[in-house]
Amino acid sequence: MNLEKIMNELEKKHPGESEYLQAVREVLESIEEVVNENPHFESAGIIDRLIEPDRIYTFKVPWVGDNGNVQVNLAYRVQYNNAIGPYKGGLRFHPSVNLSILKFLGFEQIFKNSLTTLPMGGAKGGSDFDPKGKSDGEIMRFCQSFMLELWKVIGPQTDVPAGDIGVGGREIGYMYGMYRKLARENTGVLTGKGVNWGGSLIRPEATGYGSVYFAKEMLATIGENIEGKKFCLSGFGNVAWGAARKINQLGGMVVTISGPDGYIYDPDGISGEKVDYMLELRASNQDIVKPFSYEFPGAQFHQGKHPWEVPCDVAIPCATQNELNKEDAENLVNNGCKCVAEGANMPSTPEAVEVFLDNKILFGPGKAVNAGGVATSGLEMSQNAMKLNWPSEEVDDRLHHIMQSIHEQCVKHGKEEDGFINYVKGANIAGFLKVANAMLDQGVI
Repeated sequence: MNLEKIMNELEKKHPGESEYLQAVREVLESIEEVVNENPHFESAGIIDRLIEPDRIYTFKVPWVGDNGNVQVNLAYRVQYNNAIGPYKGGLRFHPSVNLSILKFLGFEQIFKNSLTTLPMGGAKGGSDFDPKGKSDGEIMRFCQSFMLELWKVIGPQTDVPAGDIGVGGREIGYMYGMYRKLARENTGVLTGKGVNWGGSLIRPEATGYGSVYFAKEMLATIGENIEGKKFCLSGFGNVAWGAARKINQLGGMVVTISGPDGYIYDPDGISGEKVDYMLELRASNQDIVKPFSYEFPGAQFHQGKHPWEVPCDVAIPCATQNELNKEDAENLVNNGCKCVAEGANMPSTPEAVEVFLDNKILFGPGKAVNAGGVATSGLEMSQNAMKLNWPSEEVDDRLHHIMQSIHEQCVKHGKEEDGFINYVKGANIAGFLKVANAMLDQGVI
């Protein structure tokens, strides 16, 4: 496999799609050795077939604002690879959404879903619609218009979307209601549903819970645990909220959360009613974290800054792609951080990842660390298929076992001669092999 030749050709085909190209390069660098050792992958064109999505749907979404004016947004569904199961991946509603971001997320989703051991392929979708500042009525009308197009290409055995940034329980509810009306059936076609109508317990917390379970396994490799450790989190949505809950349950202390406006540092720890208040902040639709410092005077707000300047034992970036740069990584290393677990999708820049690996910091990539969300979505699909609901303890226990299994796969394929575990390499190789072998078994399609 000639990595630079592949990347040069890809850049010519898809100029300017920086997030997508970054994600492809990161994976191909990790699996290059494995591909070269298995020439049948190259003769079958596995890489060429894997890096391009199966199909991309692009459509407009017209909707009516409360003022009576018609608005139009652009939307996509990227169905990337379904060799091991139905397409599975979230929907993101945010002004930054474009094809490059959704292709990067869909590509990552292939390997993330493969690692879960559940039969799910990779996909992603969304729109440049901004829920911030919109009324419930406007969000409902947008979601219904969005589903008028999307419903034609999804289904419980075809493509099962979930939530992502800007898409929570409210949005899933509006979309599921319209799907049910159009398809005239109740099926598990969306995950993240309300528990009263097919949803799974602990699904909102699952990505955060899974990230902490993975960090727990990483720390165990150096003989340490979560109890007594200080954690820096970014974001204040479902992932950060779930992570904060689980960290507190396991005896750790959360000292930061963040938003687009800056970060909160709370030396007393973010627990109890402070964690509950994170939900109120998210529900406000304002996408700012500063009000936390008004509600809890002991918390300090640092405008326009990243939380990674705060000394901690473990960092879990939970916000968005490329939020943690080289300078942030150097700050974490210099302040004695032992472990970085990516709760978001590709939140660390390539330069930051290089700093972590060069300094032999435990570094878990998002496709492994935050797989708990989609794993629990898979468990929701299983419950829907069997027409039953598991208690929260059972879902949590299954999630914990899945995260332990993902960690084992990463160690198996990522442990180097000096004993250091390269989780990036391990996750990419483990995820790739399952999908590539399935593609080989099924022929050229």
